[in-house]
Amino acid sequence: MSAILQFSGLAASQLPDRPLHLAVGMFDGLHRGHQAVIQQAVDAAKEENGVVAVLTFWPHPSVLFRPQDVTRIIMTPAVKAHVLNRLGVSALITEPFTPEFAALPAEKFLPMLQHNLPRLKVVYVGENWRFGRGRMGDVGLLKQSAKGSGLNVVSVPRVRNEDEAISSTAIRSLLEKGEIERANQMLGYEYFADGTVVPGKGLGRKIGFPTLNLNWVPDLRPRFGVYAVKVRKEDGSPSLPGVANYGLRPTVEDTTEPRLEVHLLTDCPYGPGEELTVEFHAFLRGEQQFSGVIELEKQIARDRVTAASILAGA
Repeated sequence: MSAILQFSGLAASQLPDRPLHLAVGMFDGLHRGHQAVIQQAVDAAKEENGVVAVLTFWPHPSVLFRPQDVTRIIMTPAVKAHVLNRLGVSALITEPFTPEFAALPAEKFLPMLQHNLPRLKVVYVGENWRFGRGRMGDVGLLKQSAKGSGLNVVSVPRVRNEDEAISSTAIRSLLEKGEIERANQMLGYEYFADGTVVPGKGLGRKIGFPTLNLNWVPDLRPRFGVYAVKVRKEDGSPSLPGVANYGLRPTVEDTTEPRLEVHLLTDCPYGPGEELTVEFHAFLRGEQQFSGVIELEKQIARDRVTAASILAGA
């Protein structure tokens, strides 16, 4: 798979000279609803040897409009690009969300896209997507603007998980509450952490449960606690089962910075400097402070058994 093209802003984009199918949105988390929008673009582009690109925005609009209450994001731009590449997207255009861009009248949004992307053929959005100054633009206005322009606009219905509409907002709430299984249902994949293994203090090894320490600093912090996880590299090697603790480790350390530590249920083939992905499959328990190391050891042993049972069917 070739690397995805990445451009900072529409004006800087230099795409292949083929019909362009453009999916537009914030796409934080790239959940099942986002995937439905992008998949329509991918499928249509394949039929005519077109190019699939995603237009997204950075930072999150809340940084501009609600600086006192900024929305914490699920997925960094770098991770978003990696996942989009796996979904078959050729290019990612990240438009800076500046006061000037936010002030663009909604009726000028589509002409602006055409000016910067001359091969643009189809625009794909979710049916509830809003845009333009004051969020005045909707799918109806987008389709009206497209009349006579040679462009098509495709709006994709919202995807539901059982009786609940899937949204980035809902997923953020689930992650913060530790409801990882429901979050994964909405995401359409296991929530994950990417990071480099860094040397630890060896405390886990001293009590018989060696851990891998990842330098993972998410913007949106999932609930502190213990999770059943699988760990893998990007080289195609099998995923390995494990137990992860994300939090402050109150029994053994006095710190204010959370850390992700993973104890594998098998022999550990990894070491410092390796890039790993940790997939969160189930939430086992909240982080707690034990009376001492002996009680911690007993609980970790129980966590191992629970995680092994859960992951055996994963």
